[in-house]
Amino acid sequence: MTAYIFDSETTGLNDPHLIEAAWLQLESISSLAVTADFLQRYKPGKPIELSALATSHILDEELAGFHPHTDFNLPNDVEYLIGHNVDYDWRVIGEPDVKRICTRALSSKLWPDADSHTQSAMIYLHYRAEATGLLRNAHAALDDVKNCRLLLVKILDQLAADLGRPVSDWEELWQISEDARIPKVIGFGKHKGAAFADLPSDYRRWLLNQSDLDPFVRKALMR
Repeated sequence: MTAYIFDSETTGLNDPHLIEAAWLQLESISSLAVTADFLQRYKPGKPIELSALATSHILDEELAGFHPHTDFNLPNDVEYLIGHNVDYDWRVIGEPDVKRICTRALSSKLWPDADSHTQSAMIYLHYRAEATGLLRNAHAALDDVKNCRLLLVKILDQLAADLGRPVSDWEELWQISEDARIPKVIGFGKHKGAAFADLPSDYRRWLLNQSDLDPFVRKALMR
């Protein structure tokens, strides 16, 4: 079972194109040793939005000589893709057929009382003394995957404490992540803020009939 931590920088939130990709290949869940890494920039097919410029500090003119964003592919052996808000990066690269492990969902599950679950906030929570240095280049893709690995260390430590044993393999971590992604309260509509268990039955049926319903909301409704 092969797992990679992946992060992307993009043109922005509106139909995002890839401008920078980075990944770390991890040896095993027990060691989290990095066996290979990757960093590459790409030329997008559209201008970078100002909000993305302010985040990544990557300028359009810097990308003129790079390969087009459509040239990027994950390595062929990827089975598990790990990331903070991993679905965003997964969609940017064309929704490849891999199992996704979301460190943000796991962070929210394990530390529900934290007032923020961004990756930077989690680094401050767990690595306060080193956080300023670790986050100096936050939103650079390679730095972000390295920090995600540090967060993964803490996630696995906490899960081991909760389970009374280490997480056995990537498949078990994926299953825990999938469960963590199922919401407990509804975040939209006239019943926003209500527990899924408390939703009226007719409203539950209506939601389940919506073809574009988020798959994790659907799982919450079917519990």
